[in-house]
Amino acid sequence: MRTKSLLFSAFLMLLGVGLSAQDLQEILKNYEYRNVGPLRGGRVTAVAGVASQPSVFYMGATGGGVWKTDNYGMSWKNVSDGYFPTPSIGAISVYQKDPKIVYVGTGSDGLRSNVIAGKGVYKSTDAGKTWNFIGLKESGQIGAVEIHPDNPNIVYVAAIGQAFGRNEERGVFKTTDGGKTWDKVLYHSDSIGFSDLELAPDDPNTIYAGAWRGERKPWTIISGSTEGGVYKSTDAGKTWTKLANGLPNKLIGKVDLAVSAADPNRIYANIEASDDMGGLYRSNDRGATWEFVSDNSNLTNRPFYYTNIESNPKNADVVYNNSLRFIKSEDGGKTWKSISTPHGDNHDIWINPNDTSIWIQANDGGANVTLDNGRTWSTQFNQPTAELYQVEVDDQYPYWLYAGQQDNSSTIAVPSEPVQSVQAGSNAFIINTGGCETGPAVPKPGNPNIVYSNCKGRFGVYDKTTGQELQYYVGATNIYGHNPKDLKFRFQRVAPIHVSPHNPDVVYHTSQYVHKTTDDGKTWEIISPDLTAFDPEFQVVPGSPITRDVTGEEYYSTIYAIRESTLKEGLIWVGANDGPVHVTKDGGKNWENVTPNMPTGGRVDAVEPSPHNPAKAYVSVLRYQLDNDFKPYIYKTTDYGKTWELLTPGTNGLPDGFPTRVIREDPKKEGVLYAGTEFGMFISFDDGKNWQAFNNNLPVTPITDIKIKDNDLVLSTMGRGFWIMDNIVSLREIGSVKNQQAHLFDIQDGVRNRMYARSDYNGPEYNRMGVTIDYYIKDQDQKVQLDILDDEGNVVRTFVNGRPSPPVNTERDMSTEFSNPPAAGGLPNNQGLNRYSWNMRHAGGWSNNPRRAYMGNGPMVATGKFRAKLTVGDKVMEEDFNVKLDPRVTLVSDADVAEQERLALEIQNFSDKVSKLIATMDEEREALKNSLDTEKASRRDQRKKEALDAIYYKLVTPPGTYMQPMLASQTGYLSSMIGRADQRPGQDAYERFEELKAQFEEIKKEFESLK
Repeated sequence: MRTKSLLFSAFLMLLGVGLSAQDLQEILKNYEYRNVGPLRGGRVTAVAGVASQPSVFYMGATGGGVWKTDNYGMSWKNVSDGYFPTPSIGAISVYQKDPKIVYVGTGSDGLRSNVIAGKGVYKSTDAGKTWNFIGLKESGQIGAVEIHPDNPNIVYVAAIGQAFGRNEERGVFKTTDGGKTWDKVLYHSDSIGFSDLELAPDDPNTIYAGAWRGERKPWTIISGSTEGGVYKSTDAGKTWTKLANGLPNKLIGKVDLAVSAADPNRIYANIEASDDMGGLYRSNDRGATWEFVSDNSNLTNRPFYYTNIESNPKNADVVYNNSLRFIKSEDGGKTWKSISTPHGDNHDIWINPNDTSIWIQANDGGANVTLDNGRTWSTQFNQPTAELYQVEVDDQYPYWLYAGQQDNSSTIAVPSEPVQSVQAGSNAFIINTGGCETGPAVPKPGNPNIVYSNCKGRFGVYDKTTGQELQYYVGATNIYGHNPKDLKFRFQRVAPIHVSPHNPDVVYHTSQYVHKTTDDGKTWEIISPDLTAFDPEFQVVPGSPITRDVTGEEYYSTIYAIRESTLKEGLIWVGANDGPVHVTKDGGKNWENVTPNMPTGGRVDAVEPSPHNPAKAYVSVLRYQLDNDFKPYIYKTTDYGKTWELLTPGTNGLPDGFPTRVIREDPKKEGVLYAGTEFGMFISFDDGKNWQAFNNNLPVTPITDIKIKDNDLVLSTMGRGFWIMDNIVSLREIGSVKNQQAHLFDIQDGVRNRMYARSDYNGPEYNRMGVTIDYYIKDQDQKVQLDILDDEGNVVRTFVNGRPSPPVNTERDMSTEFSNPPAAGGLPNNQGLNRYSWNMRHAGGWSNNPRRAYMGNGPMVATGKFRAKLTVGDKVMEEDFNVKLDPRVTLVSDADVAEQERLALEIQNFSDKVSKLIATMDEEREALKNSLDTEKASRRDQRKKEALDAIYYKLVTPPGTYMQPMLASQTGYLSSMIGRADQRPGQDAYERFEELKAQFEEIKKEFESLK
């Protein structure tokens, strides 16, 4: 039957029979991803709280959306998933007189090179349970949202604008109808936006706003212009005046403002400015005159990224500044002291106006709450908002996932499944693997204890067994602070590392050249010329016109992606972050420029040699950092790059507005492509001719990298950590279900992994171990039955849809004398794809309650061959699979677990006999009790009741504290002992079993003698 099924599937595929887009989407929606952490926060740039509910706070992550806590940060729940089309959050504002009303401006104001575009303003009227889009979709990054204190329909928005180019929808916007309509009340030009605004606490018609020209290019950050500065309106935004009289008057960059309700005449302005005029300014007369009160370097450190000032609502002399360090002034900004926060790189703070010892504070590690003015803080290890640049996997079991986590000190690894039965919290298995936040971290094939890691061009070899990282920097030059044209080697901060699939000792690392080592980095060989465009126009010191910022993040003209073909050694593809694509067929001796005919300058984020055809390859190009080009660009070649085909014209399912970051081809199914975009996943089953959205339960967030590990689809994201879609075997076979009433897909072998799959709140999410069985049903609500058979054809378990009838009598297997278990319920019979996981266990034992009989978990099956027999209506389908030992097991064999299964089943069968005898005794004891309750109770019945009780409590543990366990409990104890691990039972188990059986026979005789 299985052979016929496979032949039929192959026949359909040969015919090229496909599903309609609608049918395909219905099937795809049933697949699910799971988050595997890390449960460690990423960057947060917006926070807010509720004054009247001091335990309630909101945080907005740069790639993770909006989260809410109602218990002072002890736990967080995402409230924006399913509503926001972007995960990037710039501002959150709560209407304090009715805190059910919340406004959110998307698009973070920290303009890093990996900043994610905003898509307007959202409003909730039920405290974040649901949201509505209310406009300003093209406003890009939003610096502030302010609500009129007495009218929640009057709202002001400071729009910075698109981060990577000019646009008109920037400035200060106002709505008077709760977001139905907006007026642009302050506008300068298509390149000048507004980073912040504040309403005077005593007069909401008085408004202060900070103008900022902030723009990103791949090669620099532009922050500042002569048009920047502080603006004021006293008529609710109808007219504005640019303030001067003590403020900087040349180049002005990012501006942030603060005003305290304790003294509305006092205004603070933290200003990036040229000519050493940057720092904190203070006005005591509502902006008429200003005093330069501090040039503390922390106030203007990396201003495009930080610049956030806040004053205490009850004391205008107390000021807080969020920057590299979190600092506080108690004398109106003149002197400062540091306050320790759980993580550096600080961005925002909200102070409860009713109790100013309660804050929520945001930084690169997440959000944290304090109830004591910053002396103690809530944890950040409960926020699954990690920003990850890439994903690599190792070859151990279970496999681990590796990446650089932005804003944290080293690269990390987390397991795909639990690696111990009892975990010490969900973060017990986040481990550091060398390098730093940018990564990558690449485990060495064959030895996962060795990890090749990067830190902004610094190559290291990390040894997990010692925790030491050997340092072998190519060129041994610190790349910070340089004009890139003067560098010998231009390493981008996320310079890739790639291990040859043909030789684990061959490692590639890239600057503008391809570097190769065969001795773990001790010596390096350059195997290419400069493979970048290297336009002199873009070789500049990043950071202008005010603040220099040279960390390697903006180094243009570097190789950004490299992959060697798995089919042909020495066939290597590379792509640069300024556009060129090159290939070598001879290990680097000769290189060809094979750049597709595409718009110039885009970042080649991924190259993907086909694992099926050496002449075929794909490249994914990101261009939104150039002129706001948000189109997807994926190209395919089938002739080693001589010609290319654009697979993403915007009209075949992957629309404009979804820039592509990564493309991968399924290594086991040619033409199945996975594309990771700025806002989610897409899949193609016809080599890119057509695409389908493939997000399902995946939150909206950038997909930065994709790996296919055996039969798992593994993702990294820029804001929501790692995700895995397990067991994509059926995904590869979807084309075979056309016109079939039902189809059973190939089954992946099961592994007897006994790890406990506990998942903490918000993740990581671990699988329950089992054999996953996928099947397709064309029409819903058909009768479905699944039988699991062993290699001799004996039924091990049976499952049916719905709730089966309670068992009355069960058939007995004549060879084993064991009862054949009846069917268990719960088998899904949904239209489309169905997934069921068999936990590799026999049915549980007998119970006096018919609804519970045989429904529990019995002994785990031994290793060996099994068959799944699926019956849908009158169609029967079969597929074979194996159950295997955990690869980590070293103390036992297949024969050992077979003996374990045999004995465990004998004990379960014996336990059933014990339970049935107890049930019989229960009936007689109840009958005697009823007899004794009558007025004519006989002494004979009383004596029989006493005798029966004495026998009964040899089987059943009598009530009381720490009573001696009797036969039924002792049987369960024995069963537990031999079933806790993979093992051959010890001699004591056999001896004890014989003792229990002998005791049972004696008890049984005693009971029968009473009749």
